[in-house]
Amino acid sequence: MVGRFNESRFKMHMEIQPLDFEKPIFELQRRLEDLREDSGKHDVDLASEIEAIETKIRDTSRDIYGNLTAWQRVQIARHVQRPFALDYVERCFTGWTELHGDRHFADDKAMPSGLAKLGTTRCVVITHQKGRNTKENVMRNFGCAHPEGYRKALRLMRLAEKFGIPVISLIDTPGAYPGIGSEERHISEAIAVNLREMMNLRVPVVAAVIGEGGSGGALGIGVADRVLIMENAYYSVISPEACSAILWRDRRHAPEAAEALKLTAQDLLKLGVVDEVIPEPEGGAHRDYDLAAASLNEALRQNLQKLLDQPIDQLLKKRYKKFRALGNFAETKV
Repeated sequence: MVGRFNESRFKMHMEIQPLDFEKPIFELQRRLEDLREDSGKHDVDLASEIEAIETKIRDTSRDIYGNLTAWQRVQIARHVQRPFALDYVERCFTGWTELHGDRHFADDKAMPSGLAKLGTTRCVVITHQKGRNTKENVMRNFGCAHPEGYRKALRLMRLAEKFGIPVISLIDTPGAYPGIGSEERHISEAIAVNLREMMNLRVPVVAAVIGEGGSGGALGIGVADRVLIMENAYYSVISPEACSAILWRDRRHAPEAAEALKLTAQDLLKLGVVDEVIPEPEGGAHRDYDLAAASLNEALRQNLQKLLDQPIDQLLKKRYKKFRALGNFAETKV
C-alpha cells in the first residue's frame, strides 16, 4: 500500500539496517536530518531546502514501494523487525491463554497456540513464531515446526470443534523442520493428517499469512474457509533459493525464481489461492506494528463474521470446492 510519508516511522527504522533497495530513501532521510540540524545550530532559514528534500523522500518512497519486485517482497517478509505472530496476538486478541503439548511427545515452541478472544468472539489461535536473536531463534527453531507442533495444533482444533468455537491460524514459517528427529517422528504424516482433518473441521477457519508461507509447513495449518495474506508476505511451495538451486544449480538466481513462482500476495489473489490481501504500512509491517495489527484485526473480524453467519454444512461444502478449484491448467492438442 502506497501511503503518506510518515517521518516518525523512518526515524524509528533508522536504528536498523535498511534493505538494499531502501538505501536511497535512507540517504535522503539523513540529508534531511543534517539540514534540520544545521538550521537549528546556525539559525539559518533552510525551509525551502527542507521542503524539497521532504518532497523527494515522498516521491522516492512512492516509486520504490509502489513498484516492488517479488524478491523485494520476500526480503520484506523475512525482515527481522517484522511483527511476528505473538506481536499480532498481543494487539489483535484479548484473554490469550497458551496451551502446551501434543499429548504424545512434547511441546513445540515454534507453534505457540491457545485460546483467545477476537472482539467478543472466543476462538482457538494457532501460530508459527520466529525469534529476533540467536537465543530466541534456537528456542523457536527459526519458526520451523516439528511433528509435535502440528499435532498440538490438531489437538487444539479438535478442542475448538468440541466447543463450537472458530479457529484462526497465523502463518509465518520457512517450512516444517526437515531434520532427522522430525523425520523419525513422521513430519509428513503429521501435516497430511492436519490437511485431512482441517478439511472436515466443523467450525469456521480463517488463516492469515503474516510473513513467510513456506510449503507444507504453512499448509499444515492453512486449510481454511478464508485464506488472507499480508501485502508483503509470500506463500509458496518452495523458497526462491531452493527453487533456484534446483533449476539453475545456483542460489544466485533466487530473484528470477521468485518472479516465476508467483508467490506474492498480488499474484496469489489473481490465481485464487488467497481470498484477500491485507494492506500494510508503507515500506512494510515492521514500520508500524499497531497500524499493521489494526489492518489484520479488521480483516479477521470481517471474514470471521461472514463465516459465523453461515450454516456449518454449507461452509464445509464451500471449503471443499475452494480447494478442489485451485490450480490453472493448459492443455494442448498433440
